[in-house]
Amino acid sequence: MNATSKISDAHLQKKAFVYIRQSGMGQVRNHRESTERQYALRDTARSLGWHPDRIKVLDADLGKSGTSSKSRADFRSLVTEVSLGNAGVVLALEASRLARSNADWHRLIEICSITGTLIIDEDGCYDPSDFNDGLLLGLKGTMAQAELHFIHSRLQGGKLNKAQKGELRFPLPVGYVFDETNQIVKDPHAEVRSAIELVFHAFERAGTAYGVVQRFAQENITFPKRSYGGAWAGKLQWGRLTESRVLAILKNPSYAGIYAFGRYRSVKEILTSGEVRSKIACLPRDQWLVEIRDHHEGYTSLEQHLQNLDTLERNRTNPKEAVLSGPAREGLALLQGLLICSCCGRRLTVRYRGNGGIYPVYECNWRKREGLSKTSCLSVKCECVDRAVEGRVLKALDEEQLNLAVEAYNIVQQRQQQIDTQWKMRLERAEYDVQLAQRRYEEVDPSNRLVASTLEQRWNDALIELEDVRNQIADLQQKNTLISPEQREEVLKLVENLPRLWLSEGVSSKDKKRVLRLLIQDITLVKPERSSALLRVRWQGGLHEDLHIDLPRPAHERWRHSDAVVERVRELAQVLSDHEIAERFNAEGLQTNKGNSFTRSSVSWIRCKHGIPPVDKKKPEEQTVKEVAEQFGVSHGVVYYWIARKIISARRLNQGMPYWITISDQQRKMLKKQVKESPPSGYPTAVSFHPVWECRHALQVAAGRSSCEVPRAAGRGMPSRQGRQ
Repeated sequence: MNATSKISDAHLQKKAFVYIRQSGMGQVRNHRESTERQYALRDTARSLGWHPDRIKVLDADLGKSGTSSKSRADFRSLVTEVSLGNAGVVLALEASRLARSNADWHRLIEICSITGTLIIDEDGCYDPSDFNDGLLLGLKGTMAQAELHFIHSRLQGGKLNKAQKGELRFPLPVGYVFDETNQIVKDPHAEVRSAIELVFHAFERAGTAYGVVQRFAQENITFPKRSYGGAWAGKLQWGRLTESRVLAILKNPSYAGIYAFGRYRSVKEILTSGEVRSKIACLPRDQWLVEIRDHHEGYTSLEQHLQNLDTLERNRTNPKEAVLSGPAREGLALLQGLLICSCCGRRLTVRYRGNGGIYPVYECNWRKREGLSKTSCLSVKCECVDRAVEGRVLKALDEEQLNLAVEAYNIVQQRQQQIDTQWKMRLERAEYDVQLAQRRYEEVDPSNRLVASTLEQRWNDALIELEDVRNQIADLQQKNTLISPEQREEVLKLVENLPRLWLSEGVSSKDKKRVLRLLIQDITLVKPERSSALLRVRWQGGLHEDLHIDLPRPAHERWRHSDAVVERVRELAQVLSDHEIAERFNAEGLQTNKGNSFTRSSVSWIRCKHGIPPVDKKKPEEQTVKEVAEQFGVSHGVVYYWIARKIISARRLNQGMPYWITISDQQRKMLKKQVKESPPSGYPTAVSFHPVWECRHALQVAAGRSSCEVPRAAGRGMPSRQGRQ
């Protein structure tokens, strides 16, 4: 290696960095000669003139790939030192050891050319600031990148060729193993197979992955998991079933007998910080590299697998299509997720109103939410729509009630038998663990107490576990007793009246929704008119049907009296008072819209609402309060005072109606004299009256009180203090 001609004293005054890297830990363990050759570069640096104290070895990147600098801390440190001008030379066994990425490689070369740092490998010494050396280093980086591409292509091509024949081995999901002929077969463990089958049956009933988890938790059933790698490789571990595992099972095509390869692909994305990150993306079915159907025995059929995927897609809270119905959930709105708005084509949402949310309403607020309108597209109460659809569905199922009942009975029996079988196999596994622990304890030397005590403890733990399983089975048998033939006959008789069974308390809203989803695909709700709406039902078979329903009127319209009653009040008000009209209606047996008897106030409200004047029976000689006040030049309060003290005669038809006053000639002369002689009492006008007392007294007289307290301050037209005494 002739490199002394390019090394100057300036380079020797700086540090020499020896970069050591192997692509994987397997190469570190098996290719030790390459590692030794890289460490020998320290002697090369000393022979070129660098002091040992200025030689730094970077070996923290052993076992890491050079395709990215993200996980290589020593490479980032090297770039930092070169950027600061602290590096005189960088030594590597091959230039490609520094970086396998063109971005990292060319950035390092550019920085070295700026700071004057040399690069040395087995082929020679390079000065990146020199054009020829920079060009050669660029070619080496390109060749290293091309080498990676060739290696990757050869490896992936071999894997793909083997996968196309269905012979490529990869970790199998729980429930499958490779046999001695390298074929995929079901797990020979009966309990494992039963647990997998129970997952699919539970999902078919519940319709959600969370429902499957709840079912396993309620029955206290454990689920297996097979370990890969390490000391527990190939061992089964039993534990609690989680929702993520249920989703993985339902989405895995292997359980449908499909051999799939290339379902996932590594893609790169640029973050906001400018960093490039790789992630694993799930590809759609049409982009899989290999798909071999009927490759092995499945736990479910292909049709059922596709149906499960469709159900999971509908269960998403952010579905790709706006018309997906969603999962059946708890709640009083039976058509939740099935109704489509005729205005915007989106699903109607449910809003629960009232005390405790017992009055659900279907609404479409998309236009209002997007600012396109100030009001919602439509809103209708759930009860009237649900009852109409329920009646139509029950009528459609009337002919098949008995067959449905028998099928439901068989499903219940099969489900119970599956659970019993799962617990029996769990009991067998617990008994085997006890026997195995017992044999191990009996085979050990009794004098070796250190080992014997441990095995004895394991035997005791296995016995406790066995007793616990037996107790759980006994409790389960008490809770889930099989249906007797007599009970079966009772159930069949009960379902002959399907509406009665549908309305019974034992049937939950969630079960009703699942039944409706089996029969109905969607329902388009045409914007309702004032008292009617149109439902366009699309059944699962593709048939269409229109249902016209009557909507309940608003409360104020339901309580409003009919036109006939209003006209009758208008006619009678010409000759009768409100009290007399109410008595006439009650005598005829009429009632208000609320079912109550007519009263004076109810008749008065009808008159007030429809502008019907009261009966006018004022005699010609009678006067109103206003007329009397103007005649004598006093306030209205003085007139009411005269009425309360019965100084003048007055009458009225009903409480709250105006007074009609009759004054004789003698009373008129007396009142004029009293008003004339009455002192002003300090008030500005002759007709003034104490304001507080006048207001209070007027209200009392208007309320119908016959007497009230005489005010202490006398006004014009009222007796003086001395006269009252």
